[in-house]
Amino acid sequence: MRKEDQMAHRAAVVANKFLSLARQAGQTLTPMQLLKLVYLAHGWTLGLYRRPLISDPIEAWKYGPVIPTLYNEIRSYRSDPVSQPILGFHDTLSSDEDAVVQRVYDIYGGLSGPALSRLTHAPGTPWSQTYEPLSFGERIPNDVIQDYYVQRVKS
Repeated sequence: MRKEDQMAHRAAVVANKFLSLARQAGQTLTPMQLLKLVYLAHGWTLGLYRRPLISDPIEAWKYGPVIPTLYNEIRSYRSDPVSQPILGFHDTLSSDEDAVVQRVYDIYGGLSGPALSRLTHAPGTPWSQTYEPLSFGERIPNDVIQDYYVQRVKS
């Protein structure tokens, strides 16, 4: 399939895939973990394949990158595990995308929400390049995310 033929997915589709992987592993994910895992899978897809995994915008919030549309879907869980799939979001990931999501889960899925937050808003990350302390909701451009993850792939 050509790159331009592949459409980015809604963040909730990828979130549901992570929830399924956690359920299969006998684990749970909090909203913070889920938000950060979807962001990481998006970043690694940009770095590896030069195409976005999700179509939703990502913003630089105080505690790291956030996908507002996904946040609004799961915020009612607060710090409790997300116990149900997000309704109405079913789509099939390509084999490349599925492999990235699986690998991200294998590497980062065991980290706590605060640990993932520290990881995704460390110095040098797309968040740190975008975040403005006195503003809210600065968008993190995909090209900034891609440049960062391309460098991570190379190293």
